[in-house]
Amino acid sequence: MSSLHYFGVRHHGPGCARSLREALLALQPDCVLVEGPPEADALVPLSIAEDMQPPVALLSYCPDEPGLAVYHPFAEFSPEWQAMQWAARAGVPLRFIDLPRAIDFGLEKARKEAAAEAPEGAPSHTGDAELSEDSPAAAEDDPLSWLARAAGFEDGEAWWNQLIEERGGADALFPAINEAMVALRQELGDPARGAEHAQRERLREAHMRQCIRAAQKEGFERIAVVCGAWHLAGLQADVKVRDDAALLKALPKLKVQVTWVPWSHRHLASASGYGAGIQSPGWYEHLWRHPGPPLERASAWLARIARLMRERDLDCSSAHLIEATRLAEALAAMRGRPAPSLEELQEATCAVLSMGDDAVLTFIRDELLVGDRLGQVPASVPTVPLQRDLERAQKSLRLKPEALQKTLDLDLRQPTDLARSQLLHRLNLLDIPWGSVATVGRSARGSFHEVWRLQWQPEFALRVIEASRWGQTIAQAASARTVDRCTDLQRLDELARLVDEALLADLAPAVEAATRALQDRAAVNGDTVQLLSALPPLANVFRYGNVRGTDAALVAQVLDGLILRAAIGLPLAASALDEDAANALRERMLAAHKAIGLRDSAEQTSAWQRALLQLAEWVGVHPLLQGLSRRLLLEAGVCSTDDVARAMSLHLSRGADPAKAAAWLDGFLNRNATVLLHDASAWGLLDAWLATLKEEHFLAVLPLLRRSFSAFESSERHELSQRASQGTTARPVATDLGEWDAGRALLPLPLLRQLMGLGA
Repeated sequence: MSSLHYFGVRHHGPGCARSLREALLALQPDCVLVEGPPEADALVPLSIAEDMQPPVALLSYCPDEPGLAVYHPFAEFSPEWQAMQWAARAGVPLRFIDLPRAIDFGLEKARKEAAAEAPEGAPSHTGDAELSEDSPAAAEDDPLSWLARAAGFEDGEAWWNQLIEERGGADALFPAINEAMVALRQELGDPARGAEHAQRERLREAHMRQCIRAAQKEGFERIAVVCGAWHLAGLQADVKVRDDAALLKALPKLKVQVTWVPWSHRHLASASGYGAGIQSPGWYEHLWRHPGPPLERASAWLARIARLMRERDLDCSSAHLIEATRLAEALAAMRGRPAPSLEELQEATCAVLSMGDDAVLTFIRDELLVGDRLGQVPASVPTVPLQRDLERAQKSLRLKPEALQKTLDLDLRQPTDLARSQLLHRLNLLDIPWGSVATVGRSARGSFHEVWRLQWQPEFALRVIEASRWGQTIAQAASARTVDRCTDLQRLDELARLVDEALLADLAPAVEAATRALQDRAAVNGDTVQLLSALPPLANVFRYGNVRGTDAALVAQVLDGLILRAAIGLPLAASALDEDAANALRERMLAAHKAIGLRDSAEQTSAWQRALLQLAEWVGVHPLLQGLSRRLLLEAGVCSTDDVARAMSLHLSRGADPAKAAAWLDGFLNRNATVLLHDASAWGLLDAWLATLKEEHFLAVLPLLRRSFSAFESSERHELSQRASQGTTARPVATDLGEWDAGRALLPLPLLRQLMGLGA
């Protein structure tokens, strides 16, 4: 007669894991049944492979629909992981008995199809199935809260941690858990989480009961059943076989594949959104690795905090540690607890080690409470060819995936660094953002350096699988994905950026396809704004392509054509604009002007300058753009200072509308005070214009002027104030004043000097 032994656990709990390991050693079962995906049975032996390092996760996915996927994470302190370790080393069969992912995915697909076919306005119940265990509604209905309040704890989480996870192994632990959870479920029933959630739980428990019966029929004598503690009552319920069979009959199924993937402590935390997550994975790991007396464990934890503080040059002496330990013990005694828990240790740390500074607790949380540990899986794990190619590239280029963010400075003159850059750019094209390149400093275009910020995320494993439909190597997949995107993108600037990205990734077929798509779109697109927006990325490709070893000449013809078309359409696009539209076009004009300068072609530059001259002189153009055009022409040497003086005199004359004059001045200054500081005539014209404004006009243009001058550097504003205090040195503006009496003109000077603080 088979004997069943139930072990109700928390999915990630060091106390449960330690007690389960001891219980299995004592029981020596001949079959172990674990709550988990049955499709992963063949992967259990890999749990004891030499290169397997938790945290890891079982990734179950549908190869026909990669969007259907789910992770089953395991840490070193997960009871299910310890069960796998024991069974694999003992040679005992271990089977996962949860509802097959094939059925789960089939039901999920059917639910989505039904929701898509439902008439608009029909009630939806999709939210019921998405309610996670750590959501507010779930916490409110937490059955453990009843036991916690009875024992004097604030919530079920603190009660479970204190009595189960933070204690050593206990012989009577699992019978006590069984008795408590069965009684709670009989009294309270299942938490109300929606009809779909309740139906799925019934299916899961029905399948687990069927698997237990099957193991009994095979003749196993000592069967260990490891499951979530809440399922204990359901698995031991007296349910007829035919009822379970009827419940599971004719359910939809999809093809499923399963593999091991690395996981991280950060993704085990409940803050990541993981429904079965825990608050402090790093603390649980500490509990697992320090099974000794509780006081020694607490001292070791505080010592780790002290090490972190000293690494950051924060004061933390031995006396601090002694006082923090004493305070934690005193707090635990006041609360009737046998030893300090994480709560007491955190309070003692804040009070003694950080002197009440919560900022210190921030890095303690990141480094210790959560941690940056990233697991590792052996090379023998089944996976798609694309993943294999990525692993080969990571190994040959010495780019190890890490959960901790790090900075990588690449010298593109070196072949290895250039290959690293190309790999990271290709992954970005596949929507696998392992790294992001800095846009300032040493990564600026034109340098031989790229500075990347790298941080590997466990979910990238699924994205690699999803991207495998594009090819079996990173280069093939990135190229095919880029070519496919060319048909979806309609805006010229988006296609231009795609050309740039493909060149940086060194994907010649993708560059050719994106360039051809850009040409086709540009041929039928008359939107000048889009033409202007497409110039900067293409100019960067042309100007700096050789630095990165790419053939930038592929886009030269396209770039030249876009510049000419943008120059032709610019005057019309700049006409009849309001202030917001003019400001938006101003930004694009500045970027395009810089891009045309990078192209450095006489024909294109001449066409662009002719367009700017038209803007500067056309009546219907917004004054902001007229002023900007005049400034750009001045800097290019096309307009002389006399031309600028005449234009400024015209736009800042007494008869000009003050608001339009201020807008012209804003465009001309272009957030740069160089002209005012070095051109005396411009300074004098501005001074004369302001002096002739009436009070109501001055008040109307003052906000516009303040906005223009606020964009200057503080050093520029300081120089302007000094120049204003010294008076203008501009050449006099020709006016008909009649006879000039120099003696009378000198009379008010002493008073004016006194009023302006200029001294005698």
